[in-house]
Amino acid sequence: MSARASMVNTLALFSAAMLGLAGGAVWMVAAMYLRHPAPWLALPIGALLALTIRTSVRPAGAGAALLAAAATLLATFYVNMLIASVLVAGNMGIGLIDAMKTAGVGMLWQLTRLALSPADLVYAAIGMLLAAWLAWRQPRPRSSKLS
Repeated sequence: MSARASMVNTLALFSAAMLGLAGGAVWMVAAMYLRHPAPWLALPIGALLALTIRTSVRPAGAGAALLAAAATLLATFYVNMLIASVLVAGNMGIGLIDAMKTAGVGMLWQLTRLALSPADLVYAAIGMLLAAWLAWRQPRPRSSKLS
């Protein structure tokens, strides 16, 4: 593998990770508004991540599908860690950043694992499959004819 290909793959992985974190943050805003984790949001978040990765990061195919599925999984775990952080912050009466620093990654991860229900995991799996499928398939060409 050439240095250029390695750099392109590293940048694609980094971009997918950042998109996954951004998707989790958007999901968090919706969850806070709804006052519920809303695991079903894995489906539209996964679709948006797939379309963004397919159009901006990687061309449609296996690489885009893997990145989209991984970004959806990252968004799912990130939103659950954010929710755990908000709960810790609310219970301790401190700010979100202070709660994240105080609790640490280990405790937040354990709280996230404890809070995940089977429905959360099912929605995450379906969201990952949807993201992979959308990122795998080629976009339809637009017709220039007026019908």
